[in-house]
Amino acid sequence: MKQYSHRFLVQAPLARVAEFHRDTKALKYLTPPPLIVRFNELQPLSEGSVADFTMWFGPLPIRWVARHSDVNPLTGFFDTQVAGPFETWIHQHSFIAVEDNITEIRDTIRAQPSLHAFWGIVSRFMWLNLPLLFAYRAWRTRKAVER
Repeated sequence: MKQYSHRFLVQAPLARVAEFHRDTKALKYLTPPPLIVRFNELQPLSEGSVADFTMWFGPLPIRWVARHSDVNPLTGFFDTQVAGPFETWIHQHSFIAVEDNITEIRDTIRAQPSLHAFWGIVSRFMWLNLPLLFAYRAWRTRKAVER
């Protein structure tokens, strides 16, 4: 299994960062163009909640269903792919107060690309682009929570 980690600091209190990530609109806000996200079902973040969405990369639809676990309203949560392009995908979102107005956000992903011929290519392409995705997410998160 492969592992990817990304961390960054935001000039915002822990509670504001956690609140932003609990908002059901956050995923759409944090998805970079040219991807378009359409939700099939999006439950408010809680233990066992589900995010079912389709990402469109041009004409290619990529359906993704994730279940949330170990949800802590202030310190983060996991999302685990139930259906999607990867054989396995476990994403841990962690929020750590560094100071009263500085929060560290850590994302750790453990994943296995699909063994399917087509989805294997798609999942490997997605894996290789994680640094770009998380650089974009850091920029958008700062824009949303820093004042």
